[in-house]
Amino acid sequence: MERSLVENVFLFSLNIAGWFWGVVSFLPWYYLTGRQHQVRRQKIQGKPTSLVPGAPYRDVEHFDALVTTLYKGITTMDQLFRRAVQLYAFRKCLGTREILREIDEKQINGRVFKKQIRGEYNWFTFAQVDSRARNLGNGLTALGQQRKQNIVIFAETRAEWMMALQCCFANSFPVVTIYATLGDEAVAHGINETEVKFVIADAELLPKLAAVAHKLTNLDYIVYIGELSKNATLDFPKNIKMISMTDVEELGSRTENIIQSKVSPRPEDTAVIMYTSGSTGLPKGVIITHANLLAATAAMGSRVEPPITEKDVYVGYLPLAHVLELVAENAILAHGACIGYSTPLTLSDQSSKIKKGSKGDLTVLRPTLMAAVPVIMDRIRQNVMEKVKEGPRLLQLFFTFAYNYKLAQIKRGYDAPLLNRFIFGKIRNLLGGRVRQMLSGGAPLSQDTQYFMNVCFCCPVGQGYGLTETCGGATICHTWDMTTGRVGPPIASSEIKLISWEEGGYTIRDKPYPRGEIVIGGPNVTLGYYKNPQKTSEDFEIDRNGQRWFHTGDIGEFHSDGCLQIIDRKKDLVKLQAGEYVSLGKVEAALAQSQYVENVCVYAESSETYAICLVVPRPKQLKQLATSLNVSSEDWNVLCSNEALTKAVLQDLQIVGTAAKLQKFEIPQKVTLVTEQWTPESELVTAALKLKRKNITSFYHDVLQAMYH
Repeated sequence: MERSLVENVFLFSLNIAGWFWGVVSFLPWYYLTGRQHQVRRQKIQGKPTSLVPGAPYRDVEHFDALVTTLYKGITTMDQLFRRAVQLYAFRKCLGTREILREIDEKQINGRVFKKQIRGEYNWFTFAQVDSRARNLGNGLTALGQQRKQNIVIFAETRAEWMMALQCCFANSFPVVTIYATLGDEAVAHGINETEVKFVIADAELLPKLAAVAHKLTNLDYIVYIGELSKNATLDFPKNIKMISMTDVEELGSRTENIIQSKVSPRPEDTAVIMYTSGSTGLPKGVIITHANLLAATAAMGSRVEPPITEKDVYVGYLPLAHVLELVAENAILAHGACIGYSTPLTLSDQSSKIKKGSKGDLTVLRPTLMAAVPVIMDRIRQNVMEKVKEGPRLLQLFFTFAYNYKLAQIKRGYDAPLLNRFIFGKIRNLLGGRVRQMLSGGAPLSQDTQYFMNVCFCCPVGQGYGLTETCGGATICHTWDMTTGRVGPPIASSEIKLISWEEGGYTIRDKPYPRGEIVIGGPNVTLGYYKNPQKTSEDFEIDRNGQRWFHTGDIGEFHSDGCLQIIDRKKDLVKLQAGEYVSLGKVEAALAQSQYVENVCVYAESSETYAICLVVPRPKQLKQLATSLNVSSEDWNVLCSNEALTKAVLQDLQIVGTAAKLQKFEIPQKVTLVTEQWTPESELVTAALKLKRKNITSFYHDVLQAMYH
């Protein structure tokens, strides 16, 4: 859009003011914080343990020995929570908002959607959580649950999930975690493979259990959280008994059922069997010991800067069946901080389940710490930018100036306190106004989104890298490191080495940086896959010193300061007919920045010379595009199949791809706009919203072939 004379004068004035303010503020900044920043920018964060190519890298602050625990003498997860209870007994621990009212609202498409008006947070203290966990453990034991006998938690993230977890830690009940969004076959597989007799489940998820109940050969009890729906028809076999969690706690509180002396778990005992919502086939159960969890909790907590204190407040809304959230919440509680629970549908004032005009969870809780997956941060960014575009033109120009000015400042290590107070403070309030650090994990975070969160929400985003097999831990960026595209140095419990992958063209002898497959070792590396020795032997190894290593399949490079960058993935690499390699995940991360993309899957075949892609369009943006191209239809199927719209979206993808410096052969030459939403329920994405590539290519097989032929 061409700027008017008034707009040019306005921008010129802003730039002059910005330059003048930068000059005036530089000297005070430099003498107060600048020298420290310059030292940090040049700091070596990780280094190899020897000069031999391929030697493992370690965190420089814990170079001599890997961290195994947060506190001396604490060797298991139940001891870690017991310490917190002793120190912080009467402090707030777990909080849940009261639902004051639910209102049925009819949407434009005719569907009825429940909206909520929520009250304040109600809190359990550490002592109360401990008491409930003890009673639950006594009650389960009275019903027949035995030590070292697996037990499933099948529930959405909530306070009772954490109470049940602490109960199981204390009583040596290995917890089997299964995502609430998994399909029926995967749920039955996890329950049967682990041979559990007890399942602790959300009342809302009971219909899902009922659908597979006839396949559950070992199950005796379902302990449900919450109240049973009056309208639900639950058809369970007679051999499966149902009892509420509160009734089990009441049973456990009786004098005759109180266990006087419990046998504590050992560090090497299994704490969790975590089923990954993998992108291929049935989910695999990863065996995580108390020692694994303890090491990961200690290392992850140490990357919060300044350190976590009892004054911190964390918002819990990501799945606790995901290792990132499980470790993060345990780290929070270990420091005496509290967790307020939320859901992705009630987080903000604008969330889909919050009644218009009432407050979302972040506004009420006002957390200081939170974790987020990149797809959520991408949506936050897109929503803020949409609001900006809807404003007056001069306001858009001012926001752009303020954004670019602050971005330039933080890249140099400065800040923009006046802009923070008067401009970005309002945006920061979307997260409650107090968030001091965010942790991003689960997938790569784009450079644009990372900068956006740093600028607009006035808090650093620490990008991390880890896998379920490494207990979620491997690397995390320091908060003062404002570089993007990297995932930081190794955490205190991990050491990381690279192994050459000659076929893909990556070697540890590459210049300027060594490159290769990322292999992670340390006390946070798990035992392997449950009842799957073949896959365990393929992905895990034990060296001559007894240390376990996990081969990730990811390709990385170590920069000169010891920070890791993920540059590729073995399984996502497709060799085109002419010999060029296309990294599907890398291309998808770039194309996801298009204003028209809700989700994208890139596809390529070795017999072809170019890549293609499937795009789930953003409804609002596609309809706006239709209006601009004089395409008049309200039918979503018609819009997605319209040739003019498809061509325009493809052109935008190519512009975005070029701007992201993709090679010409990497940028898709054809696109299909699909009408389906990719959700965990449709089994096209995982619970962490990662693409299930095999399922997508199978579901859209005919569409993909039509694009090529």
